[in-house]
Amino acid sequence: MRDRPAAPGTGQSFVWPAAVLSLLSLVAFIALRHHQHHSMVDMLVYRAEGAAVVHGQDLYAMRLPGWDLAATYPPFAALLFAPSAWVHAATLRIIVMVLNIGLLALAVHLSVKLAGWSGRRYHAAAVLLGTGFAVWLEPVFTTLQYGQVNLAILCLVLWDMTRSESCAHKGVGIGLATAIKITPGLFVVYLLLTRQFRTAAVSVGTFLGAALLGWLALPGASGSFWTRYLWDTRRVGEVQLVDNQSLRGVAARLLHTEQPGTAVMAVAVLVGLLGLAVAVAAGRSANVLPRAEAWGAMATAITALLVSPISWTHHFVWCVPLLVLLAAEARSWPARGLLAAVSVAFLSYAMWLAPNQDGRGVPWSWQLPSAPYAPVLIAVLIYLGVRIRQARQLPAVAAEADLILQQAELESIH
Repeated sequence: MRDRPAAPGTGQSFVWPAAVLSLLSLVAFIALRHHQHHSMVDMLVYRAEGAAVVHGQDLYAMRLPGWDLAATYPPFAALLFAPSAWVHAATLRIIVMVLNIGLLALAVHLSVKLAGWSGRRYHAAAVLLGTGFAVWLEPVFTTLQYGQVNLAILCLVLWDMTRSESCAHKGVGIGLATAIKITPGLFVVYLLLTRQFRTAAVSVGTFLGAALLGWLALPGASGSFWTRYLWDTRRVGEVQLVDNQSLRGVAARLLHTEQPGTAVMAVAVLVGLLGLAVAVAAGRSANVLPRAEAWGAMATAITALLVSPISWTHHFVWCVPLLVLLAAEARSWPARGLLAAVSVAFLSYAMWLAPNQDGRGVPWSWQLPSAPYAPVLIAVLIYLGVRIRQARQLPAVAAEADLILQQAELESIH
């Protein structure tokens, strides 16, 4: 369905107010960041990895001075970090901040496109407002604070998920994202189970090509990473830390142990299977479910975050497209309630308020506030599963009529 031409003065009249509000929010954010004097420690780790590559040092023996942080990404990622070795740290902080804010704007744009709002007359205003205020979401705030690569990973995956099936290069983004950070590899499984075989093949081919490039450039580091360090979660950090919002992290804090045991692993596997099943069901329900592909991608990302042994809070930048999708679904009360709950969870910073000892030793009364992400994300999967079941129970004609009606309503509103 084509977008109707916007009336004169409609849509564009919102751009300047949105730009002003966004700019004010970004200025307030930058002023706060300057006052806090954060070092962008993860950016410093990436810079040290790049320096190790440039100077021919052992990549995985490297430790960031003063922090004792090690390299945890594949060798291909270290190759990408190599140019940063020639940039002064203070200059690099500015470059990374500007780049990340630009990536945030791109992520908001792609999220709006994924939700089916692309081309609407309020698109530019929505992207401006989304960029300006998304910096206050805890995962985005900490990504910018640490100088992390999460927004780049998010944009690579969203870039693929918003492209047409007829695009011969669809899958390159997922392949590159997986070559930099392994967890996006779950999207390849999703693509296979939803019969998007060409896209899955492109993703795998891109990943293997990038991994081969890393192996040719850094054969020793590649051998060490793929046979040893990939499986060593202790290099990433302690499971109990409040930063870790995965199911395993929640269980570790609840049980006060770094090794929650096989029962917790079994629960994570079960949640992973159920989450992937919901994702696949969504992706294969395009005839009855609005935004089916968008919800399939979102459920896949949620599943990966929940079942990963360690999912730091800044990994949850997927809250940006999630909030956009829930806003698109806000015509129903369940979606509105879920939108409010997800907004509160990702704006609360509750885990940082919990009394603890270096991120551990969280008291019983603070167990839930210290783990706000897992419950709301599981609620999203349940909401999506119920929606899919209800949609599939409708007669085929009624389902198609409902789909057309919802699309028409979105056209008239947005």
